[in-house]
Amino acid sequence: MQIVDEFPFGVREEPHVWIEMPDGVRLSARMWFPKTTEPVPAILEYLPYRKRDGTAERDALTHPYLAGHGYVCVRVDMRGCGDSEGLFQDEYSQQELDDGVAVIEWLAQQEWSNGNVGMMGISWGGFNGLQIAALAPPALKAVASLCSTVDRYADDIHYKGGVMLGENPAWAATVLGWFALPPDPQIVGPKWREMWLERLQNTPFLAETWIKHQNRDAYWKHGSVCEDYSAIKAAVLSVGGWHDGYRNTISHLVENLAAPVKGLVGPWNHKYPHFAVPGPQIDFLGELLLWWDHWLKGEENEVGSLPDMRRWLMYSVPPQVTYDHRPGRWIADGVGSKGCVLTLHLVGETLSEIPAPTEQKILPDITVGQAAGEFFPFGFGPGELPDDQRADDVLCSCFDGKPIGEGLDLVGAPKLRLRLRSNTPKAQIAVRLCDVHPNGESTLITHGFLNLRHRDGHETLIDVPLGENFDAVVTLDQCAYRVPQGHKLRVALSTSYWPFVWPEPELTTLNVVLGTIELPIRNVSKGDEWRFETPKSARPRPTERLSVSDESKRIIRNVGKRLTRQEIQSDDGVLRDLETGLESRTRHREVFSIAETDPNSAVASFVWERDMSRGGWCVAVKAELKMSADADNFFIKGHLQAKEGEYVVFQREWDVSVPRQ
Repeated sequence: MQIVDEFPFGVREEPHVWIEMPDGVRLSARMWFPKTTEPVPAILEYLPYRKRDGTAERDALTHPYLAGHGYVCVRVDMRGCGDSEGLFQDEYSQQELDDGVAVIEWLAQQEWSNGNVGMMGISWGGFNGLQIAALAPPALKAVASLCSTVDRYADDIHYKGGVMLGENPAWAATVLGWFALPPDPQIVGPKWREMWLERLQNTPFLAETWIKHQNRDAYWKHGSVCEDYSAIKAAVLSVGGWHDGYRNTISHLVENLAAPVKGLVGPWNHKYPHFAVPGPQIDFLGELLLWWDHWLKGEENEVGSLPDMRRWLMYSVPPQVTYDHRPGRWIADGVGSKGCVLTLHLVGETLSEIPAPTEQKILPDITVGQAAGEFFPFGFGPGELPDDQRADDVLCSCFDGKPIGEGLDLVGAPKLRLRLRSNTPKAQIAVRLCDVHPNGESTLITHGFLNLRHRDGHETLIDVPLGENFDAVVTLDQCAYRVPQGHKLRVALSTSYWPFVWPEPELTTLNVVLGTIELPIRNVSKGDEWRFETPKSARPRPTERLSVSDESKRIIRNVGKRLTRQEIQSDDGVLRDLETGLESRTRHREVFSIAETDPNSAVASFVWERDMSRGGWCVAVKAELKMSADADNFFIKGHLQAKEGEYVVFQREWDVSVPRQ
């Protein structure tokens, strides 16, 4: 990445500015100003992730660069997080969104402002950018939303296809520890301890909240912009990565927004495209400047003529749990561009062009899923990407196509139509589409899941009829993938996928009566249809590493007891911020275990430890969460401990049960 030190404007930074909300609570902002007397737009990034230490390194690469090109960049800590006053309630609460609107109004009214505001953000910031855009504050003219969703239930970290993700309790554990840290005394002064204790005493136990809402009810509809796409008036740049969990949003927005919208998908994980992996990285800050220049400054540039969708078409590679680079090429399409659909039928153990009854059984094996990888690879541990799928394929019902005669470009969301019979009233199905190499290696292309009681929609549960045929449709995640000559496509079906999704309480056998997969095909691309400049950024924030980081991931099978255990551990080591003097460290452990004959033996446990110190000031937070279940209930235990120096200043435990719906 090219480091840039000279910009059209000099940059002045204010590490802390109070922005008062209508109820008197003050949010803390870090701001970068271009040195100019001319009115300029503002770009807001609005997060709970602690601007002082949590995102400081990332912010240093981006915000000074944009400020140096004539924008006031603003990083605001949400209410009750980082250095801001007030109390945190829940993700995307109405209070959070109302505060965001108030911040935008405040920015538009400042004497340095030209009245136009943009929002940018990845993950949480990508979510609330879309949600605040749906509230249509007049000053908000454009949004850059990365790794986000339009549907908080159907396509988020909590549930997928109506099935609870293993990341649901994992994310609850992350939030429990992350938002329990105190504000920085250098920013808020002596009242830091009072603010901290108030936060701790009002800590929400979100694991219980998120597990209570097992269907797509009003709780999840709040903040789901798909409820009314027409509410969004601002221009939207939607960005994602094929190695991220949020890869469907881009097409949803491009196909449904009436407001100006453009989509961009690379091979990246859950990070900004100028430093995400796998490569190739791009000059994403240059892309942002084009976007902001057009929508916030009114400049006529190439934004209006950009293709609706620009996607990295990934080439076939041997399966690996990490990649530095994914070979491929850029393709560009208009929203009306349509390829064709290749329809293949599940017949016997094959994918056939000729329809016939399938007559196959999907036998239960709850060890399927150990090669799944993580929901969104981020860097919390090694081996986050899907491994060779053969270990899972052998435990599934698989249907293989013939060797591909010529290259086949899959671009879009495959759809599997099934006619099934079940021996249990509660059942789920996991569907994987794989690229089988001539040597037998199996690379995951995309996957999809469905709680079969949600086959008619996610708002109600309808038991599966025992012994009777019923129909179900599973839509797989979006992809852009070239299957080369000589390779085969494989559809793999299973009735569980642990620990990626939580298992149903009974072992299910499904009979596949009929099956058809619809594959979106694009004409084979002959070369790059778009080009990006190489990535650039501002100078990295000066830091010093005081101890090395360490990561590990292990899958352990106790053959005698027939137990499978997956362990992930990471230790970031101690890092000192040379500007603030703050030293920080994060340690993290996840364990997923299950007995191979009992789905109700599934247990997921998580520990997060975070430490911060400067001179004689030292604080630490430890958050623990454990979830298990029987046929009727989920059981969730939590523990939160906070220390100042050697003294425990706060401790709380939770022990709750939630009925399985």
